[in-house]
Amino acid sequence: MQSHSNARSTLEGGIKGEGFKWCISFLEKRGKELYGGKFRIHEEDHEVIFKLIVYFIGDKSNAEKLSIELQKGILLTGPIGCGKTSLMNLMRFVPPPERNHIMKPCRDVSFEFIQEGYEVIWRYSRMSFKNRHPKIYCFDDLGTEQSLKYFGNECNVLSEILLSRYDYFISQGMITHLTTNLLAGEIETTYGNRIRSRLREMFNLIPMHSTDKRK
Repeated sequence: MQSHSNARSTLEGGIKGEGFKWCISFLEKRGKELYGGKFRIHEEDHEVIFKLIVYFIGDKSNAEKLSIELQKGILLTGPIGCGKTSLMNLMRFVPPPERNHIMKPCRDVSFEFIQEGYEVIWRYSRMSFKNRHPKIYCFDDLGTEQSLKYFGNECNVLSEILLSRYDYFISQGMITHLTTNLLAGEIETTYGNRIRSRLREMFNLIPMHSTDKRK
């Protein structure tokens, strides 16, 4: 199997012809390493995977054709079990290091808030740099966390983090990614119109329509 750096070299210049087939093979092999021998890439997800690869390698030509804005993050939506988390995790093997992201389950962030308080909001929303680039987080499974109390004060942790990261997105180009099985109306009900409005500015919406692969 090719290394991560060799993979980036193979994809340099965009996806053309056999390049996408190679990408699928590469990601499936990585998936088997991470999730076991039964893992496979489903053909019904190829369109979504193509869009994700175009974004993560910065393929400007295809991004323009697909109306993908490379300066925004990815909001990957879809039903429970369709493979959102695994795809976003696999995409960590695709981009150059400065565009790589850290997967962070929303439930874990909320549990950290219970234990540590408001420092957690600062931790995930401040302009912290690594190799001169701000940290890129993919907050996984938005909606599984709940409004929590810290010393009696209720706080929607992810809402506060996203609002802070939005400010840095506008001023510094900070990128954030999300996965969720919530519909647009459910996001507004849970987090309010203010968050929904900012999500439209911060993210490229990529919906998945495939079935539950855990059955």
